[in-house]
Amino acid sequence: MQQSVSISQRADDAAKLAALQRVKAYATAALVVCVAVFIVCRLYADVSPVIGFIGAFAEAAAIGGLADWYAVVALFRRPLGLPIPHTAIIPTNQARIADNLGGFIETNFLAPDAVRRKLGELDFAAQVAEWLSDAKRSEALSNFVARLVPRMLEAVEGSGLRTFVAQRVTEQVQKVEVGPLVADVLSTFTQDRRHQKLFDELIDLISRFLTDEDAQASLRDRIRAELPTLAKFFRADAYLLRKIVRSSATLITEIKADDDHPMRHEFDRFVDNFINDLRTSEDYRGRMDKLKQDFLARPELKTLARDMWKEARAFIERDAGADDSTLRRHLTAMFVEVGESLADDPRIRSEMNEGFVITLTSFVEAQKGGVSSFISEQVRSWDLGQLTRLIELNVGRDLQYIRFNGMLIGGIAGVALHTLEVLVLS
Repeated sequence: MQQSVSISQRADDAAKLAALQRVKAYATAALVVCVAVFIVCRLYADVSPVIGFIGAFAEAAAIGGLADWYAVVALFRRPLGLPIPHTAIIPTNQARIADNLGGFIETNFLAPDAVRRKLGELDFAAQVAEWLSDAKRSEALSNFVARLVPRMLEAVEGSGLRTFVAQRVTEQVQKVEVGPLVADVLSTFTQDRRHQKLFDELIDLISRFLTDEDAQASLRDRIRAELPTLAKFFRADAYLLRKIVRSSATLITEIKADDDHPMRHEFDRFVDNFINDLRTSEDYRGRMDKLKQDFLARPELKTLARDMWKEARAFIERDAGADDSTLRRHLTAMFVEVGESLADDPRIRSEMNEGFVITLTSFVEAQKGGVSSFISEQVRSWDLGQLTRLIELNVGRDLQYIRFNGMLIGGIAGVALHTLEVLVLS
């Protein structure tokens, strides 16, 4: 591609050079014709008064053509190689041209208003949306990202970024007050008295305990140990156990059947007081902070985090290299979905375009001084012959037409002066 562009450029330069030489030849031939006509008219001036007018035209045209030839040549080189002052203007002023060109581009083409206005005409977001909406392009992008994933993970592993992130996360966790956080979670849980389900589970647990034979035997032994000897003789322990179990079963049945039972309200008050203590009690706060610090300091947590990182990295690397990669498939679907959503949301596109304009304008504003310096340095480094040839190839053809204009205007002026001379002196 680069070679074909170079060949095309050389062919274009050759065509410009041929056109320039052709116009030069025409202008020189016209000048020679004017001089020849002037000489002939001088030799045959007495033949007819008309000859005087023709000669005046040819003389002034030759002078005008020579003057404009000198002006055009003086731009690029010294006429006839003579060291005439203020000639070879472009080569002599290469440094100034370089600086002025760089400054001109910086001031007029890279000005913030001009850049912002031009960037505002472009719909970057629409182009991004169109590009991402194409499944093949999104798939190619996901493949590219998947190829980068192992290197990214390796860079994270070797750069210490993982340790840095872990430290920052730990610091942020240490700043969190656990008591109020747990209180907020419990407050959410207790909305609409959902904590009463937990109370029902506790009641069921007590009910199962009271009907369990081993539990009853253990409770009877405890009652017997507390009774005096005479009560034991009359088997008061069995009586008391039956009364306790029967009364408890009756109470449990009443609680289950009544959502507005006093015991339930008592449980509500207990939960509310506990949540309030979590938020306000210094004692609870200290206990929670101690629990949090002990948890974060446990070596098992660090080992777990390290093992999770290794497993996650190994899985991602294996999946990224697989033929049927889940990662690539999900990335492709995500990119396509983002493109389609972006295409259907003009507000987001407008915000994106505004962001692009602000970012790119700021970038251009920050770098335009460097662009100006780069252009200036490039022009300064050009070979004088190359610089002259480049400018002459691109504007020299139009400059040669100045010679034709000079001959025409000079000739007309010559005729006018000759007419004035005839009228005044006759």
